[in-house]
Amino acid sequence: MPFHLTDEQELVRTSVREFADAEIAPLAATLDREHRPPLESIPKLADMGILGMTIPEQYGGSVSDYLSFIVALEEISRACASTGVMVEVHASLVSTSILHFGTEEQRQKYLPDMAAGKKIGAFCLTEPGAGSDAGALASTATKEDGHYVINGQKIFITNGSFAEVFIVMARTSDQPGTRGISAFLVDRGTPGMQIGEPEVKMGIRGSSTTPILFDQVRIPESALLGEEGHGFKIAMKGLDGGRTGIAAQALGIAQGAFDQARVYAMERVQFGQPIAKLQAIQWMIADMSVDLEAGRALVYQAADLEDRGQPFADAAAKAKLFCGPMATRVTHAAMQVFGGIGYTDAYPVERMYRDARITEIYEGTNEIQRLVIARSLLR
Repeated sequence: MPFHLTDEQELVRTSVREFADAEIAPLAATLDREHRPPLESIPKLADMGILGMTIPEQYGGSVSDYLSFIVALEEISRACASTGVMVEVHASLVSTSILHFGTEEQRQKYLPDMAAGKKIGAFCLTEPGAGSDAGALASTATKEDGHYVINGQKIFITNGSFAEVFIVMARTSDQPGTRGISAFLVDRGTPGMQIGEPEVKMGIRGSSTTPILFDQVRIPESALLGEEGHGFKIAMKGLDGGRTGIAAQALGIAQGAFDQARVYAMERVQFGQPIAKLQAIQWMIADMSVDLEAGRALVYQAADLEDRGQPFADAAAKAKLFCGPMATRVTHAAMQVFGGIGYTDAYPVERMYRDARITEIYEGTNEIQRLVIARSLLR
């Protein structure tokens, strides 16, 4: 059935789109070209209340419904996918995990600064031997004299080069699989924590993606997030909401490419008329529009279920499974509308085409989403 945003949610879209067009989009090409994160945007995102949209007012946030945050994330990603994933990991994965599983002391310590943009969050789960099989992680956290000592290596950590607070998953017992995994809050600069050089990537080049080495990193027992042995549960809870966020990022990338292609088709003249008059172009524009509407319905449904306290993991997996490939299809079609000039960096579609591909991989590959969906149907 049709999904209608409230007046307040439409206002979020309008205000964030205006902000993104004015403050984020002009930086996108430079961030991509220079492979640098959008650090100058962080204070502006905080002033807009976007970094605190998942944080209650009592902790300095501007908490609203999750669907409003998803709409904001879509609009940011429409302008710059690298900025979008920075916000998604910070606000959806890290802030909400601290809010839901942290002690009051932990919430007071981190959330006000996170809402204000003074501390950006990073989520440390993936390892060289533990990608889709997160239960295979080998990092350890051993109790010693009222502390935990963390050893291990993490890879592909979004926001790694500049984050101030890291949620780190490590094994606290010899129990097999996921049962021995716990979560910890580790501050930047803790002795023994070494942040490596950012990866050089095909897309989202303005997103800092780093390896991190933990060598005898000593943290207090109070840094445990949730209970011992509950780390995998915390990670999966965060990733469920994060998948809706990445689906929104994919949706925003696709919308940005569609907007560019539609305008170009009406302006570009060939054979004595705008190419928008050609049936081949019309069909591509039509298919792109259908893809966008279908993706938006799935994304908004997942966010709405979370807002209403209903099970949403299956809906989030469906939204991500559809929107990742959809973004790839739409950006591909947009580049085709532009023709040869679209293959250069003269227009944003070239960057969007590269940015789209990762949405089929991180925070759960398409194959993992299919497993999540199938398990919910066949249990």
